[in-house]
Amino acid sequence: MVQKVIPIRIDEGKGLTPSIPSELAIANGPIHDTRARPLRDLRISVTDRCNFRCTYCMPKEVFDKDHPYLSHQELLSFEEITRLTTVFTLLGVEKIRLTGGEPLLRKNLEVLVDMLAKIRTPAGNPLDLTLTTNGSLLHKKAAALKAAGLHRITVSLDGLNDAIFKQMNDVDFPVTDVLDGITAAQELGFTNLKVNMVVKKGTNDQEIIAMAKHFKGSGVTLRFIEFMDVGSSNGWNMAQVLPSNEVIARIHEVFPLEPIEANYPGEVAQRWRYVDGSGEVGVISSVTQTFCHECTRARISTDGQLYLCLFANEGFDFKTLMRTGKSDLEIANAIMSTWAARNDHYSEIRGSNIATDPANRKVEMSYIGG
Repeated sequence: MVQKVIPIRIDEGKGLTPSIPSELAIANGPIHDTRARPLRDLRISVTDRCNFRCTYCMPKEVFDKDHPYLSHQELLSFEEITRLTTVFTLLGVEKIRLTGGEPLLRKNLEVLVDMLAKIRTPAGNPLDLTLTTNGSLLHKKAAALKAAGLHRITVSLDGLNDAIFKQMNDVDFPVTDVLDGITAAQELGFTNLKVNMVVKKGTNDQEIIAMAKHFKGSGVTLRFIEFMDVGSSNGWNMAQVLPSNEVIARIHEVFPLEPIEANYPGEVAQRWRYVDGSGEVGVISSVTQTFCHECTRARISTDGQLYLCLFANEGFDFKTLMRTGKSDLEIANAIMSTWAARNDHYSEIRGSNIATDPANRKVEMSYIGG
């Protein structure tokens, strides 16, 4: 696990417009990085633990029974997460995604959801509050999450064939339990449900059509994610990447598709709908079609480090700021100065000397979420 953490130096007053009197000041308009990308989305990892051992994320040979997980004291508390989220909201963040590890392993997660659901943007709007889960506990937790104010859910599911799915999760977990969780969420009234399938060529790509057939017409949006070189422990190899355009071509042969526009600027998935009107699919093509130029996402690790890219090799320590008595204004200044210096564009330089330098060991996805 990479924990190259940079302490944040507070420079009181820098970066905030002086005309704003509130102690919880907000810049006039969204803040931007060096590539003119606004800060809009915040992904928060609530635990570094997971009950799966997916080979592309937490392989058993690295995350074994002796792996040193973070202690409870090292985790951000729900109050700290809520405070930090409130400050990010004042700086332009509109969407919050709770991740892990497996976020449903965090005890009483619905309490955090309830706290975050009460936050309002400066315009008075609620946050778009969503969660990504492997679905293993969803049938048990969906009702509490819905009652607490969770808006949307994304479930990771890498195949319908039980043998292939168990090969992917590597803990012998049955696919039916994940499907039961999706059904439970639908019956409780969750809409805009998404299912993400990581495609590894030669491992589960034969499941593409079966997955498309299963979710076509169900109201669930299926998205295919290219196998990415996140972290340094998943044994990534370009030969195992099935380009998204081939995924779409395979589906189109069976179920004709047509492209549609993105829902919003910076959406990472390219959208396609079935010509017969029975739903849509999406592809996330971080390897073959980079989208660094419009990335608006920041990530908070389980222990309160701010990461500016999924492929980052360093974090910025915001937990210490909160635990040493810094004000919300000081934290806001630190966020703005950190984002203003952001120049991350790993997918655009993948394969370069910079990207492949052993000194630039990337943070593990289980530490900051997907």
